[in-house]
Amino acid sequence: MSDDLHTISAGGIAATIKADGAELCSLKAAGGLELLWQAGAAWPRHAPWLFPIVGRLKDDHLHHHGRTYRLTQHGFARDLRFTWLTRSADTCVLQLTEDETTLARYPFPFRLTLSYRITADALDAVIEVANPGAEVLPASFGGHPAFNWPLLPGQPKESYRLIFAEPEPAPIRRLTGGLLRPQPEPTPIEGGVLELSERLFDDDAVILDRPASRSVRFVGTKGPALELSWDNFHQLGLWSKPGGAPFLCIEPWHGFASPTDFAGEFAAKPGIMQITPGSAQTLSCRIRIDSSD
Repeated sequence: MSDDLHTISAGGIAATIKADGAELCSLKAAGGLELLWQAGAAWPRHAPWLFPIVGRLKDDHLHHHGRTYRLTQHGFARDLRFTWLTRSADTCVLQLTEDETTLARYPFPFRLTLSYRITADALDAVIEVANPGAEVLPASFGGHPAFNWPLLPGQPKESYRLIFAEPEPAPIRRLTGGLLRPQPEPTPIEGGVLELSERLFDDDAVILDRPASRSVRFVGTKGPALELSWDNFHQLGLWSKPGGAPFLCIEPWHGFASPTDFAGEFAAKPGIMQITPGSAQTLSCRIRIDSSD
């Protein structure tokens, strides 16, 4: 059994998880079609987890009790090696805890546990952010999975759309220099449908900071579809590399980049989780594969 990778499978679908970042690095439909972006030149990651921040802090500075720490975009969990707790044919559990390196950037003890389980048509991930410390743990957590776009090779990218479970009339948010702009913008979603095109991401990510839906389908006119659903994530980011790239990121978040005018105490940052000593916050998401479309 490799210390670097573990593959879980059921009903013909398979997922491979890395110890580095507890990152999903392959998701194959029955028949072997790869659905996940394979970390090509356009973007060197697959599906990183974002912790203890989502997005960027102003000047990359975290302020806590009169001290300033340097914490860069999306935090550090995606770049650190997790410990395997359990591994089986259809499940695996990994964990990351604080050490001297993390405390120099983020002055809080934590226990981050990622549990994966695969079934005949879906991959589930359950995330627990626990606070073993003596003060409130302020944290954010987000997913950043990149799916192949198109899912079926040879299909036009413009034949794909996102279909939300509910209408999404609320304005969206955009970024400037990695920070949240103060003013919302009209949504490109019509009812519950977002027609996809590369031009959608000319101005970087599309952020739903108050989505009505708790699931969305990524579907084309031919080939498989994916449904991503989530629980206890409060925001949703959509991203592909400006200028065009063969992937689409559908990102459930609990937290978001600092507003352009916010440089206060980290614990007061908008969107942050506040986890009391001895307690934990649990989040979950599911990727369901529909091969019938």
